[in-house]
Amino acid sequence: MAKTQTFGDKTKKKGEKTFVNVKVVKAYRSEKGTVKFLERFVRVNDIAEAEKIDIER
Repeated sequence: MAKTQTFGDKTKKKGEKTFVNVKVVKAYRSEKGTVKFLERFVRVNDIAEAEKIDIER
């Protein structure tokens, strides 16, 4: 007997995800004057919202 359902079919049934994970990188100057970078992964509903994201230290 052949399998009627594959693993890919099972994962599709769990529901459609309507969000996108975006990596946000922000550069800032430290007290010493060097440039440091802050990186975060942020979940957004639409890719157009990625430009509006502001992350804090």
